[in-house]
Amino acid sequence: MEASQKSTGYGAEKIQILGGLDAVRKRPGMYIGSTALSGLHHMVYEVVDNSVDEALAGFCSKILVIIHADGSCTISDNGRGIPVEIHPKYNESALQIVMTKLHAGGKFDESTYKISGGLHGVGVSVTNALSRKLIVEVKRDGKLWRQQYEFGKPVTPVESMGEATDSGTTIRFWPDTTIMESDNFHFDTLSSRLRELAFLNKGLRISIEDLRENKKHEFFYQGGIKEFVAHINQNKNPIHEVIYFFKEEGKIHLEVAMQYNDGFNENIFSFVNNINTVEGGTHLAGFKTALTRSLNSYSQKNKMDEDAKLTSDDVREGLSVVISLKIPQPQFEGQTKTKLGNSEIKGIVDSFVSSMLGNYLEQNPHVAKMILEKSISAARARDAARKARDLARRKNALDSASLPGKLADCANSDPAKTEIYIVEGDSAGGSAKQGRNRDFQAILPLRGKILNVEKARLAKMLQNNEIVSLVTVLGCGIGDEFNIQKLRYYKIIIMTDADVDGAHIRTLLLTFFYRYMVDLIKAGHVYIAQPPLFKVAKGKKLDYLYNERALEEYFKLNGKDGISMQRYKGLGEMNPKQLWETTMDPVTRSLVQVNVEDAVEADRIFTILMGDEVEPRRAFIEENAKAVVNLDV
Repeated sequence: MEASQKSTGYGAEKIQILGGLDAVRKRPGMYIGSTALSGLHHMVYEVVDNSVDEALAGFCSKILVIIHADGSCTISDNGRGIPVEIHPKYNESALQIVMTKLHAGGKFDESTYKISGGLHGVGVSVTNALSRKLIVEVKRDGKLWRQQYEFGKPVTPVESMGEATDSGTTIRFWPDTTIMESDNFHFDTLSSRLRELAFLNKGLRISIEDLRENKKHEFFYQGGIKEFVAHINQNKNPIHEVIYFFKEEGKIHLEVAMQYNDGFNENIFSFVNNINTVEGGTHLAGFKTALTRSLNSYSQKNKMDEDAKLTSDDVREGLSVVISLKIPQPQFEGQTKTKLGNSEIKGIVDSFVSSMLGNYLEQNPHVAKMILEKSISAARARDAARKARDLARRKNALDSASLPGKLADCANSDPAKTEIYIVEGDSAGGSAKQGRNRDFQAILPLRGKILNVEKARLAKMLQNNEIVSLVTVLGCGIGDEFNIQKLRYYKIIIMTDADVDGAHIRTLLLTFFYRYMVDLIKAGHVYIAQPPLFKVAKGKKLDYLYNERALEEYFKLNGKDGISMQRYKGLGEMNPKQLWETTMDPVTRSLVQVNVEDAVEADRIFTILMGDEVEPRRAFIEENAKAVVNLDV
């Protein structure tokens, strides 16, 4: 035993007990998930969630978030204010305890907060721990109180600063950039979460201001999740009014708002205590079961189509729904702790939705008929897609053992060590095939533009050669047969020209991945290559520049005299060596990883860009035209 300890250097003396907030600073990822942008924003959310809990308790109606030019952020509310009096057990101010102790606060007392949200349940103390400076001000009982912290430790006592006529809490913090990778708060990312919270808590006014760029949003939705669903469907063609249910049973509050549109994609958002349960859980399972049973029951009772046995997928085609559940003790599970595990909730939600939806369908037969006709049409399309898959498989089109001839595969068979470039056209494909590293890089050239899947069902997609080739090469299947474990390449890299056609092809491919293989995006497998736009040379020195701004900076440093410049219009203009050095060499290339941080906004953008409605697309282009840096027409 002694020899083992000496040889490994791991004995009792190596075990450390971290006191206070030291554990947070040492292992920040355990508390906020990441030290990157997502973690930076979670620092804001932890503070905002305290204010939302005050709103849930009925004591807060306004929340203000301000992004300052110095890299700090302020969150202010008009709630009751954090208590400042001396805690009887710990003999220090309750405010200081809340700010410096993990899992300290009023949320554990059901008489104070019957329901509380929060993304992680660790609270504002984590934000304090990861800030180089934090100032908290509390208005309570007619007085203004203030305390300052540095790196999670108090540097001033809780001090009375004078009189106050109202109540509330204001926290301003400066992230510690020795731990956090950045203090560059993203206005749009914060706005999307705040908008979500305003939808989920009707009557709560949430504002955000960005003093760096003079931007401001205010969110206030008296209609709550009914307006949320209308927002999701704003650029689609709804086939009926929003259906809304609400039930309160004991300490359980359940709201459901749903509406079908004439499209083919589902948008289901489920929340528990304001937390977006992206992995679903028992509440979502209960809703899906009730929806399928209710529509099948109505169809059979009214003899809509005796041959149609609707599946859960059939009844969700074109459905936008928001489910908001509020319960005292949620139990979360799953990889990201965003899947509800309370077993009793499935039956409760199932019973409630079955009863309310059944009554609604009986009372609104015209709406029931439209929904059922759409679901029956989806069932027939599903059958057509199955036949199309079977036909394609008989022709070996979807059999990974019979890969398309235009694929230049790589030698390595370990998916975790391989990547595939999806390129437009044979010209770029030829350069990529010659320039690549054959050991781990595969090349799939696509001819022309793939089908716009925003306007197509699966059966039609499987008649498109380029989509069939893409599905076959990736190996993970599509639709009911999708299995991410069968993915043949862990990096899927979209590489298109830096012109209008290239941007369109890239958007078509991203639409395909978002609508039919979104799990690949969520798992971090999809990337966009960044080919250079310019090649500049001065004497023997050669540089590749990736945008107009980089070119302007280059000219500022080097002037324009004696410089030769080439502007690339397409990947095919580069020889294989140049393509490798600039765009494919893992050491020197620049890749952008595609992610879905705001699913509602992503759905809106894809609908605008690729949907049938012209006016929203025109408005989007006009609104964003000034932001265009490089336009090749």
